[in-house]
Amino acid sequence: MPRAVRATIIQPDPQVPLDRFGPWLGSNGVLLRAVPLWKLAVPGVESLGDGVIVLGGQMSARDGDDHPWIGPLKDLLVAAVAAEVPVLAICLGHQLLAEAFGGQVTVSHPGGGEHGAYRVTWHDGAASDPLLGRLTEHGSSLVAQSHSDAVTTLPPGATQLASSAGYPNQAFRVGSAVGVQFHPEASPELMGRWAALGGDDGRTMRRAMHVQDTEVSRTGRLLAQSFCGQLRARALAA
Repeated sequence: MPRAVRATIIQPDPQVPLDRFGPWLGSNGVLLRAVPLWKLAVPGVESLGDGVIVLGGQMSARDGDDHPWIGPLKDLLVAAVAAEVPVLAICLGHQLLAEAFGGQVTVSHPGGGEHGAYRVTWHDGAASDPLLGRLTEHGSSLVAQSHSDAVTTLPPGATQLASSAGYPNQAFRVGSAVGVQFHPEASPELMGRWAALGGDDGRTMRRAMHVQDTEVSRTGRLLAQSFCGQLRARALAA
C-alpha cells in the first residue's frame, strides 16, 4: 500500500491563512502539517514531508530584525531546493524565495502594488512547467493580488514564468521551487478582510472579487491540483 502524501504549510502571519487551499489539498488526499511561525521555529528540511507551501504575510522580506525566522526560512528554501523537495512560495514566500537565491525585492514598490483581481500573462516556459502548465491554456489567467512589495530582480538562473502589466516577475522557478506573487489560495472573503486591514473598503473588495471568482477560483484550484500531483509523485518515488 502506498504511504500517505504529506505536506508542510509554513504560515508567517495569522492574518494570511491557507484559506481555500486547505480543502483543495485535503480533497486530493494530502495530509497537512501547519507551522505558524509566531509560535513555532522554522522546521528542518528532513521534516517537510513531500513538499512545502510558504504563505504570505504583512511583513517584508527584509524584516529580519523584527522577525528572526526570516533568515532561517530563506536557508530552508535553499535546502529544500537542494533536496529537490517541491516548493510553492506565495507572495511573501515568493519574495523570500527570490532573495534566498540572490534576487532582489523592492519594499513599498513605487508602483503601489496590486490589490484585487489582475491578469497575469504566462511566458513560453510556463506551458511546459510541471506545476503551472495546466494554467496556461488561454495564455493568461485572472488571479487575486494583495501586495505592495515586489521582486524586481530574479535570482541568477531562475526561469521567469509570468508577468502582469505592472509587475514583470509574477512567477518564477528555481529548481524544485516555484514562487508566485499572486494569491491562488485567497477567497473573496479573505481579500475583503485584507482590504479592511489596510484601511480600504472591505465590502467593496469582497463584492468585486465575488464577481470575478469563477476564473480566479479555477486558477487557484488548478494550481492546487497540480501541486498535489507533484506531492504524489515524490511520495511514490520515495
